[in-house]
This record gives sequence, structure tokens and C-alpha cells, in this order.
Amino acid sequence: MKIHVNNVDLFYTKTGSGQPFILTHGNGENHEIFDRIIDVLSAKFCVYAIDTRGHGNSSKINTYNYQDIASDFVEFIKKLELIQPVFYGFSDGGIAGIIIASKHPYLLDKLIISGANTTPKGLKNKWMFLFRIIYFFTRSKKIKMMTTQPNISDCELQKIKTPTLVLAGQKDMIKKIHTLNIAAQIQNSKLKIIKGENHGSYVVHSDKLFELIKDFVDYD
Repeated sequence: MKIHVNNVDLFYTKTGSGQPFILTHGNGENHEIFDRIIDVLSAKFCVYAIDTRGHGNSSKINTYNYQDIASDFVEFIKKLELIQPVFYGFSDGGIAGIIIASKHPYLLDKLIISGANTTPKGLKNKWMFLFRIIYFFTRSKKIKMMTTQPNISDCELQKIKTPTLVLAGQKDMIKKIHTLNIAAQIQNSKLKIIKGENHGSYVVHSDKLFELIKDFVDYD
């Protein structure tokens, strides 16, 4: 299915029924990374898996900006009249979730983020070096976004009132100290560093995420 928001068309799938549960992917991916977790979550929730602008089957774009991505998701929620959805964001999707919750404190029921950063400095040095090399050779605007954005302050994190679960892999591309700071700045957040996992190993084409979030979303 497609929906028109902010002058772009977003492709999404809708599976199951119940409370809305939104799944958002990372840079260069699409909604298909959630194939296994959708099957589990849709037993209780109405699961919306979205292709971000410029990704998958959504509209192609010329400029990539986390603020625009977040704005798209806000309009998606409002246009479909989704009441108190749970929002899960992986990597870039998590960045968008942080922006949404900081600007719209009562829009979401719960926020779950994994492998998210609030500034490019949150990336481990070897990954920032790699992305800069990739950008040098490809001039990919998606990659450039990761090396120059986001720029979310601690003050903005402190505005988040939505109950938040902060996740990261033990071997994540995000610095552990950065993830710890995100959790520390968000009121009443919960933090889980997943032993043995990297940035996306427990998320992409995996149902491991379910065990990490089921208690937080009261799944029974």
C-alpha cells in the first residue's frame, strides 16, 4: 500500500489487528528486514512496516534529511488516524523516532530504538572512516546523511516523555558511551546492551528482537 505525505509516497505493509505498531528500518534498507518479527507481532498488534522516503518502494528523492523522515512518520500516523502507536526504529529509524518523541511528546504510546545515534560523533571511528570512504567513491546522498547528521542535543532528548526502550548490540557501530548517554538523558528510559550482537544482527531478518521487547510492550 502507499500513502501520500509531505509530497512523497510512502510504501507500507499492514498486518494483523489491535494496537498500531510501527516498524522503521535503517539506511539503505526497506521494510523487508522485518519479515520475521512481523509474523510474531501481528498476533497481537496491527503492524505497519514502512519504506522510508528514498528507500524501497517509496518515492525517490534528491535530498536526505532525518527531520524530513521523522516528519513523514508523523504525517503517516496522523493521516491514518493511528491512536497511540508503539514506534520501533532501527538505526536511522531510531533517529527519526527520537526526533518524533522530542517534538510530539504525546503522539506515541511507547518508543523503542536500536543502534541509534544523536550525532555523527556517536559512530565508532572506524565506521565513520568507512562511510567517508564510501561517500568519496559513490557520492551517495544516503551515506552523506550519516556522516553529517543528525544533530540532536541532550536538551532535546530531555524533552522526551514517551516511555522509551534503548537497545544496542555489544558490538554495535554506535559507541557504547553514546548509547548510555541517550538512555541517561531520556526520562524513565530502559537500556539493554545485547551481548554478542552487532548493529543489526538481532534485527535484520531476525525474531530475536521479540524477546528483547515483549515485556516492554506488554505482550502476553
